[in-house]
Amino acid sequence: MANTPIDSDAIRALAELLDETGLTEIEYDSGALRIRIAKGGAMAGVTYASAPAAIAAAPAAVADPADHPGAIKAPMVGVVYHSSEPGAAAFVQVGDSVAQGQTLVLIEAMKTFNPVRAPRAGTVAAILVDDATPVEFGEPLIILE
Repeated sequence: MANTPIDSDAIRALAELLDETGLTEIEYDSGALRIRIAKGGAMAGVTYASAPAAIAAAPAAVADPADHPGAIKAPMVGVVYHSSEPGAAAFVQVGDSVAQGQTLVLIEAMKTFNPVRAPRAGTVAAILVDDATPVEFGEPLIILE
């Protein structure tokens, strides 16, 4: 590793990707080269701070939405979208009945849109994330009852 030159262009590109996506950490591994960039501070707190307002709208009295038995969690890191394109109707809204396999939201990761589908039929009790918001793996997105 001592003989490996620092690739400042790669570091800058990864740092820009962090800013563009709103992620707090990114890691790149290519053979002998491994770059990990993490940033902390108020950003993580601001992202989490928006959750209590959405939780208050949820009829369930669970303090942490991740502990709710009907929590649908992010299967990956990315940016969540409520509709297929800007200006289009949201896939679901609070109070909607959904069928098993129905698309609830999309998560964009590496320029690919991945649907998050309902694991079972139910009613959308709460939507915990805003449209076009960065999410982390395992972060609760929707409460399905």
